[in-house]
Amino acid sequence: MTNLEKSPDLEVLGADEMCTATEVLEPRLVPLGGPRAMTVYRTLPQRRRSLVGAWCFLDHYGPDDVSTTGGMQVPRHPHTGLATVSWLFSGRIEHLDSGGNAAAVVPGELNLMIAGRGITHQELSDSETTTLHGVQLWYAMPDATRFGENAFAHYVPEPLTLSGATVRVFIGALLDSVSPVDTRTPDLLGAELMIEPGAAVRLPVRADFELAVLAESDDVAVNGTPVGHRSLAYVPPGSETLEIAAGDAGARIILLGGVPLGEQIVMWWNFVGRDHDEVVEFRRRYQAELGLEPADPQDAGKPALFGEFPPGQPRPLPAPALPNARLRPRE
Repeated sequence: MTNLEKSPDLEVLGADEMCTATEVLEPRLVPLGGPRAMTVYRTLPQRRRSLVGAWCFLDHYGPDDVSTTGGMQVPRHPHTGLATVSWLFSGRIEHLDSGGNAAAVVPGELNLMIAGRGITHQELSDSETTTLHGVQLWYAMPDATRFGENAFAHYVPEPLTLSGATVRVFIGALLDSVSPVDTRTPDLLGAELMIEPGAAVRLPVRADFELAVLAESDDVAVNGTPVGHRSLAYVPPGSETLEIAAGDAGARIILLGGVPLGEQIVMWWNFVGRDHDEVVEFRRRYQAELGLEPADPQDAGKPALFGEFPPGQPRPLPAPALPNARLRPRE
């Protein structure tokens, strides 16, 4: 790593302590499906760590040549108990959901979809997009709000310039920038930082937050620990300062954080629940509501979870078969 092996000591932790505290999570490659299958780099969830605050999912993709990969072609599918955050660096994606929202996902603008007790949506690359590059993030909603109505929010954060970096805060608060978006999940942080070549930025952070730093465009050092391109650095609660250093090419990073959720979740396919049986019911009702499987008599009289969808859209994705074993909670 060029110019990243040595980073100035921080005021809060010495270099040895910082390296010990920072955990590096490597991505795994996951094809999104389809004949050409755009590949994403997934760093959350994984066996070593399921959650950072309430953040439970991080896919990093691109830059992809859409003529080769086919881009993002994700037909209608369900979500429960979570919210999706779409953040692009290049390209354009058309979002459509059963809450009646149609919106374009474009670089530098937040699209937040709160599933609540249930929603379906699709995400399709715009026909004029040639290069697609961005992240897809999910956070788990706390038990107090996860059965609420679905919702959608769009926000364009103003860039904040500091020495050596430009910051865009799309969720929560950092420095002097505060996102007004209501997440229904308290104490979250989501931001993009563009760090200049050879620069190191020292950020004040909440000591009760756990943090994750995605090395989006190049290698970086986080609190003195080298973090390879596309890897995720996890920093546990306890520090009021975070330092990120870039190499000769500079770096773009995605910074996520939050107070530990403090609740066990069961996460399977596109559902977040609290136990195996709850997820089984979500799957069963999705399949029945979309006509993919016969309705189960035990669901008679229950209100629909997943809503109506405009006609003329691609066929919805069927839910995969459940595993033979019971789903186990994550923390």
